[in-house]
Amino acid sequence: MSTRTLISPAVLARPRGRALYWSVFTAVVLLFALAFLFPVYWMVTGAMKSPDEIARTPPTLVPAHWHLGGYTDAWDLMQLPEHLWNTVVQAAGAWACQLVFCTAAAYALSKLRPAFGKVILGGILATLMVPAQALVVPKYLTVADLGLLNDPVAIWLPAVANAFNLYLLKRFFDQLPRDVLEAAEIDGAGKLRTLWSIVLPMSRPVLGVVSIFALVAVWQDFLWPLMVFSDTDKQPISVALVQLSQNIQLTVLIAAMVIASIPMVALFLVFQRHIIAGISAGSTKG
Repeated sequence: MSTRTLISPAVLARPRGRALYWSVFTAVVLLFALAFLFPVYWMVTGAMKSPDEIARTPPTLVPAHWHLGGYTDAWDLMQLPEHLWNTVVQAAGAWACQLVFCTAAAYALSKLRPAFGKVILGGILATLMVPAQALVVPKYLTVADLGLLNDPVAIWLPAVANAFNLYLLKRFFDQLPRDVLEAAEIDGAGKLRTLWSIVLPMSRPVLGVVSIFALVAVWQDFLWPLMVFSDTDKQPISVALVQLSQNIQLTVLIAAMVIASIPMVALFLVFQRHIIAGISAGSTKG
């Protein structure tokens, strides 16, 4: 059975049809690349312009004079090393807690088949229908009662209850070959040993995807850290950029935003193969 496409193979076989196809394809790719990369270029080069040039109308595409001082000023004046370290601690702790508890819960719902497992899963997925803003006040009151304000644990604990990542892990575990798990059980492996030695090594793609989701969610969060951390020295980079932006030149603020976005961009570039593999693995049955 042949696959139907927009352009028939007969048209692609002709030189004129092939040239037209590749011309349209190249134009579409360049257009999408420009749409996604131009804001990044504008932000990076905006930090290298002078304060007068950044406010000029019409704007300039290329800086008239390249100034790298905006990045050094942002690094020193806005205390970026301290706030970046705060963000790393908060994101790493939330990632570790979420990975441990969500993986254990997903494995239990998928392979251990507890009583009322479907009801429990349905209740967990129902929380996705609740707006995140509606949960802010109950979470804040709980954290305040526990005395966890200005403590990274206040970021870690709410991050554990992530219904989407739990469901993503469960769906992946459902697709793992049951023959492999039964063979491990015959060899005498217990449930925990099967999870550690069999399930987790086979689940590296989806674990990579969940890790990216967990890290990005904490890194870009603003409202919850703003409520939890009243101490300026303990605030993450997302909150510090707003709190310290008073009386700061626009070019310095843009440079700080560029520096704050570098870790997540680098993380994606390094692990993009694992992310794509995890997404594609979730759509195919193992």
